[in-house]
Amino acid sequence: MFKILQKIIPQHFTSRLVGRIASSKNYVVKTLLIHLFKTFYKVSLANAKIQRVEDYNSFNEFFTREITIESIKDKQTSGLIFSPAEGMISQIGEIRDEKLIQAKGHSYSLAELSGLDIEPYAGGSFITIYLSPSNYHRVHLPISATLKKTVSIPGALYSVNTATERSIPNLFCKNERLVCQFESERGPILVILVGALIVASIEMDWEGPASPYLTQEVTNYSLHYTDRSEIGKFLLGSTVICCFPPNHFSLDQSLSVGKTLKVCSRIGSLT
Repeated sequence: MFKILQKIIPQHFTSRLVGRIASSKNYVVKTLLIHLFKTFYKVSLANAKIQRVEDYNSFNEFFTREITIESIKDKQTSGLIFSPAEGMISQIGEIRDEKLIQAKGHSYSLAELSGLDIEPYAGGSFITIYLSPSNYHRVHLPISATLKKTVSIPGALYSVNTATERSIPNLFCKNERLVCQFESERGPILVILVGALIVASIEMDWEGPASPYLTQEVTNYSLHYTDRSEIGKFLLGSTVICCFPPNHFSLDQSLSVGKTLKVCSRIGSLT
C-alpha cells in the first residue's frame, strides 16, 4: 500500500511543502513540531550543542542540530576510515560486476547511480547507511581527501527505508542524489547522498547546484578536507552510500547489515 501511495502522491510538492513548514520561525509552529517529533521519535538532546528546544529558531535547525562527536580512541587516526553518518548499515559488501546490492534479490549499477567512470571501483567495497528520522543528519568525510567533482542528479523521492528497498528495484538510481568524488592519497572515493520522500533538500558545505536538482550537472572543485570534516546535511532522513576502490581500503569484518553506527566511528582502515 505504501509503495502504491508513493507513486500516487506528488513527491516533490509534498516534500517542498513540508520543507516550507519545517523552516518556519513562527514560535508556536516550530515549538510544536519539535516537541511532537522529539516525543514520537524519542530524540535525545544529551549530546546536542543546543540542548533547549526553545533555543532552536526552526524545526529544520533542530533537525540538523550539531552534536558533540566522541573523539576516536585510537591514537593513530591517519590510517582509519570513519563512518560518514549516524545510522544503520542497510547493505555492505564488494562491488561485483560494477553492481551494488540494494536488498536481497536486488542490485543496481554503480555507473547509473553515479554518472561517473566507475572502473577504479571494480572489485572494491561499498557501504550503505540509512539515516532514520531520529538520527544525526550531518554528513562527514570518511578519510582526508580533496573534492574533485560532484554530479547532481534529479529524480524521484521515494522513501528509502528497508521495506521500500525490498519492493522498488533500482531505488537509489531513481531518487534524487548528489554524487561527490574525492581523491585521497590512496585513491578515489565516492560519497553519495540520496534524497528521499519528505527530504526538503540536500545542503553541502560548498557552493554548487541547489536541491531539488532540475538537471544533471557536473561541477568541478579542488577543495581539501581532513578526515571527519563535516561536508553536508540532509533536511530529514535519507541514505549515504560510500564506495572505495580495491587494494588500499579495507572495511572492518565486524560490520554487518543491521548494525548501528555512530558518526565518525571507525569502519575500516587504509592498507
